[in-house]
Amino acid sequence: MKARRQAAIQDVVEHEAVRSQEQLRQRLAARGFSVTQATLSLDIKELGLLKRSADGAYQPAGGDVQQVSPATAATALGKAVAEYMVNAEPVQQLIVLRTGAGQAQMLGLAIDRARLPEVVGTIAGDDTILVIARDARNALAIVKKLQTLANE
Repeated sequence: MKARRQAAIQDVVEHEAVRSQEQLRQRLAARGFSVTQATLSLDIKELGLLKRSADGAYQPAGGDVQQVSPATAATALGKAVAEYMVNAEPVQQLIVLRTGAGQAQMLGLAIDRARLPEVVGTIAGDDTILVIARDARNALAIVKKLQTLANE
């Protein structure tokens, strides 16, 4: 439920100018999500949403991956891996990650924001992510890193 709610939040702020938590709460209610202010506040923090200086509307930090500090991105990656990753399987320089339904994009975004030097890119579906590593050795290193994060 959390992953779907956070995906809905991302969608709302990417497509609408939402300037307050109350506006965001109302948009989510229209989509069938009933949330408290405290939960919404936590979701905003976990998603790394920022307010634009021009109009005060929320924006996803993922719009510009460089806006997220490396420390914040690393912490978010650890949380996302622990919460969403079910399995990681390397296949030469490719890695197939499995998540629960509706969770792949959140984990894929966390991997992208972490800007791991071994990763060339990611493609996320509903419950599967394809991670492209620079080579087979890097793929094994990424899997080991993700499995370590999952067990912390």
